[in-house]
Amino acid sequence: MKRSIARYVYALVVLMFTGFFISGCGGDNSTGHWDSGVDTLPPTVTSTVPVSDATAVAIGNNLTATFSEAMDPLTITDLSFTLTDGVTPVTGAVSYTGVTAVFNPTVDLAVDTLYTATITTVATDLAGNPFASDYTWSFTTGVALDTTAPTVTSTVPVDAATAVAIGNNLTATFSEAMDPLTITDLSFILTDGVTPVTGAVSYSGVTAVFNPAVDLEPATVYTATISTVASDLAGNPLASDAVWSFNTGAGTDVITPAVTATSPVDTATGVIVNKTLTAIFSEAMDPLTITNVNFTLADDLTADVPGSVTYSGFTATFNPTVDLSPDTTYTATISTVATDLAGNPLASDYVWSFTTVLGLGAGPLPVDLGLAENFAGLSKAAITDVPSSDIIGDIGVSPISGSAIGVTCAEVTGNIYAVDAAGPLPCSIVDPVMLTTAVSNLETAYTDAAGRPAGVGPNLNLGGGTVAGQTLVPGTYTWGSNVTITTDLTLDGAATDTWLFQITGTLDLSPNMQVLLSGGALPENIFWVVSDAVTLGTGSHFEGNILAQTNIAMNTLASINGRLLAQTAISLDQNTIVIPAP
Repeated sequence: MKRSIARYVYALVVLMFTGFFISGCGGDNSTGHWDSGVDTLPPTVTSTVPVSDATAVAIGNNLTATFSEAMDPLTITDLSFTLTDGVTPVTGAVSYTGVTAVFNPTVDLAVDTLYTATITTVATDLAGNPFASDYTWSFTTGVALDTTAPTVTSTVPVDAATAVAIGNNLTATFSEAMDPLTITDLSFILTDGVTPVTGAVSYSGVTAVFNPAVDLEPATVYTATISTVASDLAGNPLASDAVWSFNTGAGTDVITPAVTATSPVDTATGVIVNKTLTAIFSEAMDPLTITNVNFTLADDLTADVPGSVTYSGFTATFNPTVDLSPDTTYTATISTVATDLAGNPLASDYVWSFTTVLGLGAGPLPVDLGLAENFAGLSKAAITDVPSSDIIGDIGVSPISGSAIGVTCAEVTGNIYAVDAAGPLPCSIVDPVMLTTAVSNLETAYTDAAGRPAGVGPNLNLGGGTVAGQTLVPGTYTWGSNVTITTDLTLDGAATDTWLFQITGTLDLSPNMQVLLSGGALPENIFWVVSDAVTLGTGSHFEGNILAQTNIAMNTLASINGRLLAQTAISLDQNTIVIPAP
């Protein structure tokens, strides 16, 4: 890590000298940034707490704004960070540390009230560059105080890790945003036995970083502690110290990080306009290098899309400030400014593109599946099969529960993601981070879809729990009972239309029956949200994405154009599964 810093400083000096020489020789110095060795780039706000348009915000919490770079602390005051209730200013104290400003209201905010926060162009970075324009966001309070103690949800390295690189930084990720003034070398400490290790502590988003002053000793046991001095934005401390230990190896980390998965996937089409982008890295990254300066989004006219960037664990998210435009191609880029905890940058910029929906069709908004959209079959428990099925697309099983997968590479046109994935590479991929995130996204998608307003759309009163011989137009259909489809069911609508089926009970498709599409309807826009088990009968055919809270069973020779996303198990029996086109 320290050698990486030295190389970085050396390269910086070379660049500054080179830029001066080129400028003096009449070279292009249009940017005025690196060529002259002078920072002329305006800072940005990368994320806020609460986020823009948040609701039910705790009335006793502080606000934070995280910046893309270090700011001049003399410019971060109650003149540059303001809060208003309509047109009435809210009094409060402003503090600043690292890259985060905190606004602490003098008294608790009012309940059920819309507030607007602003970072003005009075705020400047250390080079004196102001914001390009005022940054403003709004939120609505709830009725309650936040009394929940924060927790440490993950650490790098993990507890009991061995052969840890001696040059790496340490991180701790919290369950919620913390008060950055409480995340210091007094609350985040590292010891070699009983001897404290000196280092610098920084904080961004929900992640604290401990950067040892020198490389750690090889083959040594270290213990890290986050003490109860650390508190959230409501002042709630950790319930108890978070402590973990690890053993160092003999070498430094020289492995280049990589982006292993994204949502949307590259070249995806029909992406919803309120999409939040996600990128998964191969290892933990330095959160201070993941900002909206180096994680960017541009439309097909190369116009930058404003948005906030957050980082947690191995995952970076880009949340556009406003909805994207329909029928537009966007390009996302993560630049080589992004580095891992040893200071290793990406080998090259990571770039991917996607196209939004042609337009807002009839029916509800599509459900955002996150990384779960990458899978034809995804399960939290297991996937079993009576050979041989034909699966077009990736399948995966959560690595958390030690679950198993019983499908071979010969059955899959794609990859198998699992800890014990069968068959040779490249079919088998062990990527616990990607799988864990995808399963989490599946659970979030289920909660979103199940909680949508019921009965939105026409032709919704289907009667009882039996569906027989009907044609359903786009809309949200809701049953508070088990549902059985006893004869062919047709979904008729355009390629931009959406269907959402909310079923509180089981879903059964009778043997040899079919769900059929007409009028241009697409399976990726159909969502079956089932609180119990799903069974597709022998020889039946199904269309759409199944989000089941328990298991999904496909009986002999059943087929589906869509996705099987189960929060317990998936069982197959000589089936055909085709994931919709991205």
